Amino acid sequence: MSVSRFLFFCSLGLLAGHLTCAETTIASQVAGKNKLATPAEPRITFNWVHVDGPYIAMTFDDGPNATLTPKLLDILAAHHIKATFFVIGENVAQHPEVVARAAREGHEIGNHSWSHPNFGKMSDDGVRRELRRTEDAIKSATGGTGPTLMRPPYGSLTARQKRWIHDEFGYQIILWDVDPLDWKRPGPVVVCNRILKETRPGSIVLSHDIHPGTIEAMPSTFDQLEAKGFKFVTVSELIRMASSEPPKPAPAERVNVPAPISPPPSRSTIPNPESSPNG
Repeated sequence: MSVSRFLFFCSLGLLAGHLTCAETTIASQVAGKNKLATPAEPRITFNWVHVDGPYIAMTFDDGPNATLTPKLLDILAAHHIKATFFVIGENVAQHPEVVARAAREGHEIGNHSWSHPNFGKMSDDGVRRELRRTEDAIKSATGGTGPTLMRPPYGSLTARQKRWIHDEFGYQIILWDVDPLDWKRPGPVVVCNRILKETRPGSIVLSHDIHPGTIEAMPSTFDQLEAKGFKFVTVSELIRMASSEPPKPAPAERVNVPAPISPPPSRSTIPNPESSPNG
């Protein structure tokens, strides 16, 4: 067999192997595209909600307070607003009538622990006791079913804790995306302005119904939020309004098909070693 024929048959073999590899690659990519997507796990933690509309949730932590929380309830009633209260179990035990009124007037009651510890630094048993005692106090005060929402003190909770708390208590974990830092007591005007600046559709607004300045800030805050077109709902209502976030445009996919191998040059074009300047 001549050298040229030998090289020709070798090139045919290489070309066939190359095309087979390309077909396998394409088939794998097509199969990957046609593979059924695994359903996403249900979301259990919320700091805001993607909604179609100007809906927001006002939330108030660390109560009830014997005098301030009733004042806030009066303001909410005057504005026909339903809010969500994340209550401390110790305070519920001391002022059950305030929690009973809030629930009776259509506000949502959530679990905020018994004594406001840092859950992220506690044992599971310690966290469990805090949540269970508070849940029992809420049930006793309202005469109804237990809460379905929980807000960890300081927002401190590990991913593992979120999972087992949700599995054991059925709670959705509620954080926030608007924080006026009212616990620093900057004054009613500052609290109001911070809330107005940061609130967007789907926001979960954090405040505390144990600070006088916060209560003083609410009438103006509600008026100006309403003037901007916002509508107020409880956290659970906001979650039920959740809509799918628009997917980000994906870059166009390309299937890389290896270029065919050109046949080797004929013997007449192969350099002669004897005539090569480097030979």
